[in-house]
Amino acid sequence: MDGTTWAALTAALTVAGGIWTWIAFRRRGAVNGLRALGFTLLPAAAWLTGTLEVVVEIAGSVTDWATGLVFDVFTWAGVGLAGLAVVLFVVSGFLRDRQLGRAQAGGSAPSRDRKAPDALPRSSASGAAGRSPVDDDLADIEALLRKRGIE
Repeated sequence: MDGTTWAALTAALTVAGGIWTWIAFRRRGAVNGLRALGFTLLPAAAWLTGTLEVVVEIAGSVTDWATGLVFDVFTWAGVGLAGLAVVLFVVSGFLRDRQLGRAQAGGSAPSRDRKAPDALPRSSASGAAGRSPVDDDLADIEALLRKRGIE
């Protein structure tokens, strides 16, 4: 579009805004009328600063993208796959929480990749002489926890 077309578009938007401003002043008072006047001046300001063309270009690009999104089968297939992935993540989280709840309640055997709490090595402050240094460190930690009343 050339400069004359942009000026005509600006004039049309400003006139429409002027009518809206006049109606707002008469029906709703000064506050709404001043707000409408602010909106009325925006097209003229955008034309004078050269941003009206940018706004129209952005709106056209967004419209092209949206129509391509709506009418493209492959895009909707991708949206469907993304939705399925989200559903699978949520369902797996619920199932994992149920399994952990059962394991804590002792209602079922723990899964293959987890050790049972009884299978974890236990050490005490009075350890045997043949223990590794790791067991001694764990014994020190257990003694500190016991001293604080945490077990």
